[in-house]
Amino acid sequence: MPEPGDVAPDFTALSEDGSPFTLSSLRGKPVALYFFPKANTTGCTMETRAFADHYTELQAAGWSVVGVSVDSVQTQKRFADKCHAAFHLIADTDKSIARAYDVLGFLGFARRVTFLIGPDGKIQETISAMTPGTHVERTLDRAHSSGPK
Repeated sequence: MPEPGDVAPDFTALSEDGSPFTLSSLRGKPVALYFFPKANTTGCTMETRAFADHYTELQAAGWSVVGVSVDSVQTQKRFADKCHAAFHLIADTDKSIARAYDVLGFLGFARRVTFLIGPDGKIQETISAMTPGTHVERTLDRAHSSGPK
């Protein structure tokens, strides 16, 4: 798993709207890159809705949010709509992104892990907790401590 100080592995994959998304396109601003096991499950819905609920606040602090799971583009689109997610949800159908971040679980789903990435593209912190709220709370703590950009 990439450690704090490592450059976050770059990737290009399809977003929930079917358009290609490249992580490095967000260079210059901090990013909360969160992996979730499966769209529409209770924990993943709670986590994505919490990020969606705080997205304006995170944007005001200069942060971007990107969610990744092994679900299809169509599933990500329905999930984004259901959760009112105004940020990218990435379809990692070939599991290459989860492998690059070493978060692919033994059942073929991504584990719940969030990488807080600095404007320079380096990982600042890794959050690996079962409870979905911890990921959002820690991201908000980091965003508030860094101030508006």
